[in-house]
Parts: sequence; structure tokens; C-alpha cells
Amino acid sequence: MSALLPLEEAQARLIAQASPLAEERVPLTAASGRYLARPACARLAVPPADVSAMDGWAVRVADLPGPWRTVGLSAAGRPWPGRLGPGEAVRIFTGAAVPPGADAVLLQEEAVEEAGLVRLAGPGPDRPGRHIRRAGQDAASGAALAPAGARLTPARIGLLAAAGLDAVCVRRRPRVALLATGSELVPPGTVPGPGQIVSANGVMLAALAASEGANVRDLGIVPDDAAAIARALAASAEEADVLVTIGGASVGAHDLVRPAVCAAGGEIAFWRIAVRPGKPLLAGRLGGAVLLGLPGNPVSSFVCALLFLLPLVRHLAGADEPLPRLESARAAVPLPAGGPRRDFQRARLEWRAGEPWVVPARVQDSAMLSVLAGADALLVRPEHAPPAAAGTPVPVLRLWAA
Repeated sequence: MSALLPLEEAQARLIAQASPLAEERVPLTAASGRYLARPACARLAVPPADVSAMDGWAVRVADLPGPWRTVGLSAAGRPWPGRLGPGEAVRIFTGAAVPPGADAVLLQEEAVEEAGLVRLAGPGPDRPGRHIRRAGQDAASGAALAPAGARLTPARIGLLAAAGLDAVCVRRRPRVALLATGSELVPPGTVPGPGQIVSANGVMLAALAASEGANVRDLGIVPDDAAAIARALAASAEEADVLVTIGGASVGAHDLVRPAVCAAGGEIAFWRIAVRPGKPLLAGRLGGAVLLGLPGNPVSSFVCALLFLLPLVRHLAGADEPLPRLESARAAVPLPAGGPRRDFQRARLEWRAGEPWVVPARVQDSAMLSVLAGADALLVRPEHAPPAAAGTPVPVLRLWAA
């Protein structure tokens, strides 16, 4: 039997099976979570003019310590039309345009106004530019705001909107089709009969793929019949970018996905990886789709989806960094030596004195969704890792935001 494929090599080989999808232009209101297909550049300077950062008076620093004669008012959207001269001040409010000739803002709490004269009642501005947001300080006109491959977060969308954009070029949403295999499976909401179990993996993986922006189609359940699996795969391969099978990828008598893929005209690029849980993962192509065969045990299926399905979806969607990012936390308990496969243990993060500590779950059974549902991170134990004392920094993979 062939050696198990290391994680990084398996991820690279899977991603190499496909290229980012075609571009499309979408409004900013529909761009959240998408990845830029082209760099986004500012059409406008942000802010478009020098504006006040505070309420007060627009003055010239050279005129300190005053007094100043009030000659007008500048409010947001209603700039004062004149030019400030020596000894003059313009009442100004936050976000209002700074009039030509002024080079600082005197805070209202540092001054008093009586009979049209403004007198200093505090230290005043200490330099030109004080309390002024300069034109283009957030973004200059024409400046690159985000590179191709960048994810459009809410904050980034806000910046693009402020800089005059109303639409962006992104990659088409990946189409993911999910096919569960197993004669023992029944759909959620069905009361299982003798020897049957509810198929939870499909809805779990659909939610996971949808969280990355994929358009997901659930193909339902196919019994343990190689011909039936092959027909279901062949019928769906041209309508999906990623075709995911769940279960049936191991070496048992009823693990029929591999022969079904070959019968449907597909090719297997690799099978079996050095990951725990999730060893029997397979990958390849069938028609126009990348094929990903996930294990049937729920936790194994979930972990493999995190490590393989989501990076593939991100890659197709145009992400410049599709692979998950590991973070560091301190082990809350002593950890034994690692085995021959990279181990992803369900765990919880605790914050102690502002620092994350990771507590592995006592039970790591790959069939127990309750343990996974109670976890917020995976503690990663590298292959053949030496024992680690409590307090040792170790890698972790966050599952979802706190």
C-alpha cells in the first residue's frame, strides 16, 4: 500500500487541479466575502479636501495667541466660501472643509467667543495642521486600495465606497455539489430504522462551504452501489466546480467511491493522507469538476473540509492566500508525543492574562459531533512531535470567531 501523503503536498496537489474561476463585476452591496480579481484603485481622494477633525475655529497658527475676529462658519456640506486672512477665524465643525488660508483648528474647549472675537483659553494648536484631516490622507486619488486576491471585508468595502467605487471585479462563486454515500443513511428529520443513522455531514459541509461564499447543491444520499454512485457522479460533474463525496473512500468492502469514480470516467490524483482524523481522503477530477472524497466519520469529514475543501473554494474564488492560518497558544496541559500523522485535536481556547491557552478535549473520537460542537479551535500536533510540557507554545487552528 502506498505511503500516506503529507498534508502540505496533498493541499498543493489539490489546488493545482484547478484555476481561479472567471471574472464578473458585482456591486459593492453584493461583494462581501468575495475576492478581488483585479486591484481596486481609488477614484476619489479620501477625504476629498482638508477637513476639520474637531469642533472649534479654523485659524492661522502664525496669529497665536490671538484674539481672532470671527468672519464666517463652515459646516459639513456647507463650506465657508472665502479665504481666511490675518487675525481672522471661521467657526468650524467636525467634517467641515477647512477654508483656504487656515492651517489649524483651535478647539472650542480652548477658546471663548465674545462679541465676535475669539480669545485663547487654553494652549491652542501647537503646529500647522493640528486637528486637520488632510485631503487624501486616507487614500489618494488613483492609489491602490486592495490587491487582486484580497478578501472584501466590510471595512474594505467601506474604504472602496468612500473612494468612489460602486462595483468591483471578483471571481465567480464556486459551485460545490455534495453527494453522501451509504445505505445506512437517512435524511435529517427522518426517524432512522434498524441499522440506520441520520446523515448530518451533508448539511454540516454545506454550511461550511456556504460560509466561504460557495453556491452549494446537495445531491442527497446514494446507497452503497458502485454503479449508482458512478451514475450520480457523472450526472453532476459538469454542473459543479467541486464535486464532494462523503463516505465510502476507505478500504472496506462497502467503500465504493474510488471504483465509482473510475467507472464514471474520472481520475484519482491521490488517496490517503498523513492526517488524523481524515486519512482516507481522496482527490482527482471528473469532467469539469475537481473531485474531493471526504471520510464518512463526521469529525474526520469536518477536519478534512477545513484543510482541503475550504482552501479549494478560496482558490477558485480568487484568494491570494487560500490555506488556513495557524496561530500560537500555550498548552494548558502536558501533551504526549505525536504519532506518524499530523493530529488535529478538538480543543477550546482560554484567555489568561491576555494570552491564549489551549485545552484539548478529553475525548477525541472522530464520530462525536458533540465534542466538535463544543470546540472553538483545533490543537495541531505535528508528526512525531516530542512531548510538550504545560505552558509550551503550540500551533492551533481557530474554528470560528469568538
